[in-house]
Amino acid sequence: MKFLKKLLKVIVVLFGLLIATLYITDTDYLIKAVRTIYMQGYTTAFLDDYKKFDNQVIENGTPQPWPNHKDYNAAKETATLQTANKDWGTIAYVIIRNDSIWFENYYDGYNENSKSNSFSMAKSYVSGLMGKAIMDGYIKSLDQPVCDFLPEFCDGLASKMTVGDLSSMSSGTNWDEAYYSPLSITTRAYFDDDLAKVMNGLKVVDEPGKAFKYASGDTQMLAMVIEKATGKKLYNYFEESFWKPLGSENQTLWQVDSEEHDLVKAYCCIASNAKDFARFGKLYKDNGKWNGKQILDSAFVAKSLTPKFDPVYGYGWWLKKHNGKDFAMMRGHLGQYVIVQPEDNVIIVRLGHQKSPDAGIGTYTSDISLYIDEAYKMLDK
Repeated sequence: MKFLKKLLKVIVVLFGLLIATLYITDTDYLIKAVRTIYMQGYTTAFLDDYKKFDNQVIENGTPQPWPNHKDYNAAKETATLQTANKDWGTIAYVIIRNDSIWFENYYDGYNENSKSNSFSMAKSYVSGLMGKAIMDGYIKSLDQPVCDFLPEFCDGLASKMTVGDLSSMSSGTNWDEAYYSPLSITTRAYFDDDLAKVMNGLKVVDEPGKAFKYASGDTQMLAMVIEKATGKKLYNYFEESFWKPLGSENQTLWQVDSEEHDLVKAYCCIASNAKDFARFGKLYKDNGKWNGKQILDSAFVAKSLTPKFDPVYGYGWWLKKHNGKDFAMMRGHLGQYVIVQPEDNVIIVRLGHQKSPDAGIGTYTSDISLYIDEAYKMLDK
């Protein structure tokens, strides 16, 4: 009994020392990581993790439901698609044809209104908000220096960094996009309660605007620029610029670092559903116009969907040529996709728990081609 008491005391002391060490070394964000992710049985962020964080509510305006196509749900999933959906944990698969719901199906207890984390699909929204801020006169152009808004980035190479560099993932910073390392800046940004402090510690180590390097920090910094330029919280600007005007049927949530600092995790973490996510794809498919109103400048949309570096990335959008067709995509960490093919007037949305096993950072995984191919097989029948 005495041994157990001594052992318990040792464990308590060691635990206390561990906690103290985390605070002393400024790695106390790991406590939140353990509590919200690892103790839930996950090794990385997961679809419903938004419930574990602070969120800001983004209200919808007058709902504009998608009409059902005359051939609504007449086609059946191919055997290949059924297998992929099962193996990779799809929760929503929607095909929109000629701006009507042509096919939709939901899985694993989710339905058409269920919220789930968008992850990096949010980057496309933030880039769109940059375009909106330029259109509204808050930002002069893609070439305006970041230094005009964030004084921490006014020295050396940082002084050359533009808002366009942030949107096109070419900032030249030392951001490390490592999802599974507990000590990476990506992990810190996800769990730290003072995201601005994390971002202001970045260093520009390469010439900005010269090369593509996928970095969530670029989008986070862009969000801080937009807030400084507009004088508005990003979630409010998002609500008034896109969520309400595009007729979203549901309110949505955007994670913030903490109630105290109230900065959105802009590189990720909008919780919504497949059909409301699809609206942004339609906006870009239609050159920035919605119901006859020019929501985004058409020239900006065209530039966003034109490769800046290699044939992969424009401004906030992934670009892929497949089977002779050009596709534009919003993409998220676990296989969240809004895939747009303007000439065919087709939008494909897939949300789920994981991507295909060939997952990598800044690469096209095989599941993307599969979701496109099987949708087109269904459409051609």
